[in-house]
Amino acid sequence: MAVQDSTQRFSSRVENYVRYRPGYPSAVIDLLKDECDLTPASVIADVASGTGIFTRMLLENGNRVFGVEPNSNMRTAGEESLRAYPRFTSVAGTAEATTLDDHSVDFVTAAQAAHWFDREKARREFIRICRPGGWTALLWNERRTGSTPFLRAYEQLLLEYGTDYQDVRHERTTQQIETFFAPSRFQSRTFGYRQVFDYPALEGRLLSSSYTPHPGETKFAPMLRELRRMFDSHQVDGQVGFEYDTRVYYGQLV
Repeated sequence: MAVQDSTQRFSSRVENYVRYRPGYPSAVIDLLKDECDLTPASVIADVASGTGIFTRMLLENGNRVFGVEPNSNMRTAGEESLRAYPRFTSVAGTAEATTLDDHSVDFVTAAQAAHWFDREKARREFIRICRPGGWTALLWNERRTGSTPFLRAYEQLLLEYGTDYQDVRHERTTQQIETFFAPSRFQSRTFGYRQVFDYPALEGRLLSSSYTPHPGETKFAPMLRELRRMFDSHQVDGQVGFEYDTRVYYGQLV
């Protein structure tokens, strides 16, 4: 059964999430520098920071980052992953109630997460915690579903075996961006990104997704048999590739 509380969807998938979820192209940081005046002095709230995949990129830019994450398992994994960064602060909060002070950050970012937010409440919260002139950047990695024979087969596997995949697939994540930013103006950019997997990593990547069945559920074993068959059919030198469009939406909320 699908988890109804979106903040708990990934509780049982943390290990695979840490190991196999994609990062983001460095061009995203360059974009924020060029278009939004991001500097190492900028203070950032990375909301729904999860295990810290995007948070790490901000920390490596020299920023002070508050990683706001409601899921305790994900938050603990992020704290472990980022413990070497003294400018990281872990926060138990949500997009709608970050617990941060008024006008305390220069940027609010959300990577692979904003589709789970209550948009109106999150928007108000982002305005509250941002300093005047601050920026909001929402970004997603959207897996290409038809650019290669393997990716077409992988999409069919998700449609057949996924629990609520059609309800949360990528085109639903960004369809209300204008609603989130309105009446503020926003801009968008898209960058390419790629991951390569052997079979164990491919299985881990599949099982990191919140819309796949758990071990013991009826569709679990048949799904993995089909994944193995697909891998054997499409692998080159023991590997297959995922291709993504990394979409970034950024603006100043008013």
